[in-house]
Amino acid sequence: MISFTIDNKKVSVFPSATPSRPVVYLNTFGEEGKQVFQILQDSDCPEFTLVAVSNLEWNHDMSPWNIPPISANNTPCTGGADDYLKLLIDKIMPEAEKNIKGKPLWRGIAGYSLAGLFAIYSIYQTDVFSRAASMSGSLWFPRIKEYIFSHDVKRKPDYIYFSLGNRESKTRNKFLKCVQQNTEEIETFYKSQGINTVFRLNPGNHFKNTVERSADGIAWILNR
Repeated sequence: MISFTIDNKKVSVFPSATPSRPVVYLNTFGEEGKQVFQILQDSDCPEFTLVAVSNLEWNHDMSPWNIPPISANNTPCTGGADDYLKLLIDKIMPEAEKNIKGKPLWRGIAGYSLAGLFAIYSIYQTDVFSRAASMSGSLWFPRIKEYIFSHDVKRKPDYIYFSLGNRESKTRNKFLKCVQQNTEEIETFYKSQGINTVFRLNPGNHFKNTVERSADGIAWILNR
């Protein structure tokens, strides 16, 4: 593993021993990149490089635009996704890819929760990612479904993975209760565009098996 810091973001690179393999960028709430990579190493998935970014300003860096707090104990999302994506592409990516052999076969973007939302939003802003994985993605986010349905991606992805916990929409919270319906409608929309997608419903709520669910999504896009 190689680690470095750019603009207070901690970046951990888990390089493939084989040259010119895929590179997957995983934005993390904590520092679960090492755990995710270990699960994938212990499985039969193809060799790849994982670049995990942590120490994010979560509700800022991962959110496409401002929204108010979604509950009394929450903080607002402050719409910093465009700025963070520019940092990721202009600074983090070149530095991370100095540590890999050859050139990336392809690049993927992955994330859990708000980072799953960011993964989907990013394909509307850049053409560098050809695969995306959104695990328990925050696709309840106000106006994101309408945004997706009315905008064009910069590059048609080869594959997109979606997952949710089967209890995530079972809530009184007016923001969160639409998450399964939105996710299913978005996945169906991408399928209608000829994109190869999957939607998996996992047992449990939003906070169950987050590392394992993250590994499952990355494994799916790697195995295509």
